[in-house]
Parts: sequence; C-alpha cells; structure tokens
Amino acid sequence: MSKLMSILSEDLQSLTLRKPVMLSGRVSRFDGSMIYCDGFPAGIGALCHVETDGGENAVAEIIGFENSKNILSLHELGARIKVGSRVTLVDEGDSLMAGNALMGRVFDALGNPIDNLPDPVLSDSWPLLGKKLNPLSRAAIDRPMDVGVRAINSLLSVGRGQRLGIIAGSGVGKSVLLGMMTRFTSADVVVVGLIGERGREVGEFVRTVMTDETRKRTTVVAVPANHSPLLRIRGACRATAIAEYFRDQGKDVLLIMDSLTRVAHAQREIGLALGEQPTSKGYPPSVISLLPRLIERTGTGMPGQGSITSFYTVLADGDDANDPVVDTSRAILDGHILLSRDNAQLGIYPAVDIPSSISRVMNDMVNDEHQQAARQFRRLVSLYTENRDLFLMGGYVQGQDPELDVAIKLWPDIVGLISQNASEKANFEESRQALINVVGNM
Repeated sequence: MSKLMSILSEDLQSLTLRKPVMLSGRVSRFDGSMIYCDGFPAGIGALCHVETDGGENAVAEIIGFENSKNILSLHELGARIKVGSRVTLVDEGDSLMAGNALMGRVFDALGNPIDNLPDPVLSDSWPLLGKKLNPLSRAAIDRPMDVGVRAINSLLSVGRGQRLGIIAGSGVGKSVLLGMMTRFTSADVVVVGLIGERGREVGEFVRTVMTDETRKRTTVVAVPANHSPLLRIRGACRATAIAEYFRDQGKDVLLIMDSLTRVAHAQREIGLALGEQPTSKGYPPSVISLLPRLIERTGTGMPGQGSITSFYTVLADGDDANDPVVDTSRAILDGHILLSRDNAQLGIYPAVDIPSSISRVMNDMVNDEHQQAARQFRRLVSLYTENRDLFLMGGYVQGQDPELDVAIKLWPDIVGLISQNASEKANFEESRQALINVVGNM
C-alpha cells in the first residue's frame, strides 16, 4: 500500500511540475496578410505569435475558421513568414487590465503605453467586448451633461448617458470641438479613442488635451491610420471597455471616439477579406451589425452605477450626409450634431448647423422656458439663413416680414451665442441664460 501511495505521489508531483501544453499549429498557407494554419482550440480575437525568418515573432489575430483551419490576420505587414512556420496561441484577447492608473496615459490597441512612461500597475480586469445590460433596468437619462460648449449646452443639451454623432466633412473644426469638450466637460472621467486618424493629429490632440488639470481624469487609446484594421477595431473596443469599467465604478464618463467611420472602414476590410459580399458603397453586412454593437455598450448603467455619455465623429465624405455609415449611425444614436462648411467659411466656430442638428433627449431634461427659447432661436437661425441671399442682394424691404426683421436685427447676438473661442469655457447654466437673454431681445 505504501509503495502504491509513493508511486501516486510521484505521478502527482510530475503532473504538477509539468509545463502547460502550448496550443500551436503550422502555417499551411500565407496570402500577404492572411494566414491559414492547423486548427487548434482558440476563439475569434485570440492573439498568436507567428515565427518569422528574422527570428522575431509576428503578432496575428484569429478572425475566422475554414475547413478545420484557423484563419489569422497579421497586425503588421511585411513579416517574413513561410509555410511551416509555427503559430502559437499567447492570449485569448478577450479582456483587458483596468484601474485608476490609466488616467493621464496614452495606450495602443493592445494596451501598451505609447507615451514613453512605465507600464501602469493595474489590478482589475474587464471584458474587451463588455457586459450585457438589461435595457429595462438601465437608469433614465434625466440629468444634463455639461460639455463646456455654449451652442451644445444651450441648443442641443446633452444628457448623462446620451449617445450623439458629430457629422462633419474634412476641415470644419471637428478636432477642435472634440478638444474643447475633452478639456471643459464636467464628467468624472474622459476616455478618448483616436481610431484611424493621422499620426500627426494624434500627437497634436494629445498635447492639447493632456494639461495638468485634465490629466488626472483623461485616458487616450490611439490607433493611427497606418495600423491594421484589426488593431483599429480592437482600439475602439478597448476605449469602450475602459469607459464601461469606470461606469461600473459609479463614474460619469465622457467617451469620445474619432472616428466611427474609420472603425466601419476597418470592418469593411476584414469582411471583404473573409469573402463577405459588398452592399451599398462596398460595405458588407458585418459593418452594419458592428456599429450598433459598439454604440449600445455606452449609455446609462444600472441603478447605482454611473453613465457613459458618448460622442462619435462620423465623416461625411464630400459633405455627403447620406453615406451608409452616416445613415446607420443617425438611426442608432440619440441625436446628431452637423458641422456646416458654410458656417466655417463665415468664421463661425464651432461650425454647428443648428437647424440640421438635434438632441432627442433635450426636452426630457430642461424646463419649459429653456425649451421655448431654443425653439425660437432655431426658428430665427432658419429664417436668416434661408433669406440671407435675398436681402444681401437688396430684394427684401424691411417691414415685409416682422419675424425676419427680428432675425436680421438679432443676427450679431445669434452669432455671438453660437461662436466660441477654443480656449473659452461656457458652463451649462451660463449657456442657458445666454440663450434666454438673446431670445428675450425679440
């Protein structure tokens, strides 16, 4: 009996000391950025190391399966990979480390710091794809969020937990507006996702928003345009997951993602590579399903939790507001802010097109006086812009339309309300009172 126990003890010890089996396979086919390897148990999004001729491992991500093969896509192009190279699973890729040490830092899509500072010490984890919430159990959106921008606070009031799109073409002040909100908001935590933007803009934006005052509440996830589509999507998911983590801690979070269109473009590249059929403007069905999955993760939390107020920039190429991504986003979001090239050319910044923008929850949060003043203001702006060419050409005589006369008279005050210097902060109450004062001069 003692001999049997000794044998069992030795076997148990050898099992304990034995190294865990590494899940791996061999490359059977390599098409530029797509790798096909022997199948081994791993899920979509798992990260693997691929041997290269240079001796360094290339990072690839599992994106699908075919005929008992794992399909992977490289994060960086140019790796010297050949048939027979070993592919080894290194990370399931389904969670991230989180904590207060994220504040004041800039990370890439994989969570590596890119600000030349040491790795943060993080003790908590959070699912990369978030946790599902019962929509009937979420708190109502009934409190305003001060974003520090007068035109938005007064005329497009934002609620804590609201999701909005900023629809704009190129060169109309989108990045400046985002920087203003990042610096001036009253949110407890600000999470910025810079997805698919130019590297130069990433550096400029970070230097602008990371001041001594904002650093303690701001974190940035940056994935420039020269990174792979997988990293761009993972960066968007990481920024959203960080926002979810702090919402779960009871914080009111402002999530800014620039841009949702670049995330859609990344998913289009992946979908087409996997053989999906393109639909409108070349977007496969997976793009239309990705956008609501990403956006619906934000919003209010359960009772006792915080909220995520999110702004997503949506690029209108050629100022085309009927792009499929624009249409899909506008249908999902709780409002949209359209930036006008005409306003930008007139020197009105932020170039918010008031009549074409809407906040769908504004009337649930503000009082009747505020609502009435906003409606009257929007009416005056519409009257002025629709008839501007007419009276500038001398085709209008004062007195023909009393309401238009008021709009012309108050136009300097109107421009003064919606214009704001990038270094100027306007809190919610000041913005509301300024709106009431302008309308009160009618």
